[in-house]
Amino acid sequence: MAATSALPGVSLREATQRRLRRFSELRGKPVAAGEFWDIVAITAADDKQERAYKQQLSEKLKKKELPLGVQYHVFVDPAGAKIGNGGSTLCALRCLEKLYGDEWNSFTILLIHSGGYSQRLPNASALGKIFTALPFGSPIYQMLELKLAMYIDFPSHMNPGILVTCADDIELYSIGESEYIRFDKPGFTALAHPSSLTVGTTHGVFVLEPFNYLEHRDLEYRSCHRFLHKPSIEKMYQFDAVCRARNFFRQNFAGGDIPSLKLDPEYVYTDSLFYMDHKTAKKLLAFYEKIGTLNCEIDAYGDFLQALGPGATVEYTRNTSNVTKEESELVDMRQRIFHLLRGTSLNVVVLNNSKFYHIGTTEEYLFHFTSDSNLKSELGLQSIAFSIFPAIPECSSNKSCIIQSILDSRSSVAPGSVVEYSRLGPDVSVGENCIISGSYIITTAVLSAHSFVCSLSLKMNRHLKYSTMACGVQDNLKKNVKTLSDIKLLQFFGVCFLSCLDIWNLKVTEELFSGNKTCLSLWNARIFPVCSSLSDSVTTSLKMLNAVQNKSAFSLNKYKLLSIEEMLFYKDVEDMITYREQIFLEITLNKKQSDLETS
Repeated sequence: MAATSALPGVSLREATQRRLRRFSELRGKPVAAGEFWDIVAITAADDKQERAYKQQLSEKLKKKELPLGVQYHVFVDPAGAKIGNGGSTLCALRCLEKLYGDEWNSFTILLIHSGGYSQRLPNASALGKIFTALPFGSPIYQMLELKLAMYIDFPSHMNPGILVTCADDIELYSIGESEYIRFDKPGFTALAHPSSLTVGTTHGVFVLEPFNYLEHRDLEYRSCHRFLHKPSIEKMYQFDAVCRARNFFRQNFAGGDIPSLKLDPEYVYTDSLFYMDHKTAKKLLAFYEKIGTLNCEIDAYGDFLQALGPGATVEYTRNTSNVTKEESELVDMRQRIFHLLRGTSLNVVVLNNSKFYHIGTTEEYLFHFTSDSNLKSELGLQSIAFSIFPAIPECSSNKSCIIQSILDSRSSVAPGSVVEYSRLGPDVSVGENCIISGSYIITTAVLSAHSFVCSLSLKMNRHLKYSTMACGVQDNLKKNVKTLSDIKLLQFFGVCFLSCLDIWNLKVTEELFSGNKTCLSLWNARIFPVCSSLSDSVTTSLKMLNAVQNKSAFSLNKYKLLSIEEMLFYKDVEDMITYREQIFLEITLNKKQSDLETS
């Protein structure tokens, strides 16, 4: 194995670009046996999300944006209680068994968890986190293609089994030219990335068995004594999870969302994706068949991995501090999983020259796409990706980011903002740190800094309608209160929500909220107007946003109003895909004409 490279940033970029090139060569072509995954499966939270994912996969295959000859599936969670990504994993195993019988015991399978509603990055709510657009590629890459590209070397060095990953993170790594990551051991195998202790408090942390190498390698195969899920720094020390950096390692290492350890002599190894061999998957499936129905949220990381390794103990099963909703069955279910998996090995692939990026919040999305020079260099991210827009000066470090959009040359987009799948007219000015998605703004408009604007096509009573979410990028859509008297605790664009309702001439009643009447939030507040055209929808929602910012009245009484929750129920995926395709075709035609003129 090669020792840690002298220039980790350069080798990381080169390794990433090599994987992107290799994936690009496979797009739209049949793959040879063993060259790629046998099955790529994406999880969905409900029937609506399942249909949306299947429609988008079908479009990608039709346009030859994915390798062919692979089985692509969408597995939906059963109706009823939320079951978490651990429950979704069990459900996916059952789906595989039903579809393939014993045949899947010889398959390499990629399972991508994408079943959430993306409340912290709502421009991904309608079409899914795994279909989030990235600012590079032609056609534009989405998270799905990037995942497939970054894992391109895995299937040919993997025993039959399942690789489990999440839709909103990116793992980049560099190892020696003649080396490959092998997933060929029984039990579980997880990737590990060096991270600061602070980052470790929000991730899984590995307590590794002692290791006798004198120097760090880019790639190390290690055994895990036990796994800690989102531990306190005190616990990291208590269980000997903290490693001490040697001088060369401290100078070389710098992480993605993992801050540079150059000045920090102590670090931990944190998790990202994991693999389980077929025998272990069958054991979990037999367990799921036996319990029948899950009525609590199981975490694939916290509840599977914490049961592994010789140092695992049952205590974690009673710790519900990291659980969003504590169900009566949770502790019992965790204990049953612990006893099922106890004694199963947890092998760890340590990647010392690696980075882990999370793109699951508006803050992370804006930072990584506009300001993060590291990710831009590694992936080749562009400020203007497959778009029509005047050039942005290359000297600017904090640029805007334009993805598959058409902007009039007289429009302006301030640094730190992202515009995707949109059309902006000549008199549109976008402030700093905004997100504009799926919109059509043709009238004069000034969007204040930190505005979030995302338009959805809707199918209501067989009629095509439109509605646009408009709020602040920092608004907490998940924060909820139990009673109407407490909605003053909610904030919309930094303003008390009660004051906003007054500005919009809306009464505080139970009818103001959709869904659960004891869980009141901006997510299920019926405040977004329904309109007959996309441009009217954006214009109207911008007026309600501007009214709050200017503290001037704008009555919403005359409009049919929906919550974001309801918008997702009525969403018309086909029309949104059609709108994106129209923009794609116009940009393609424009580029062809430009090429003809310059040739």
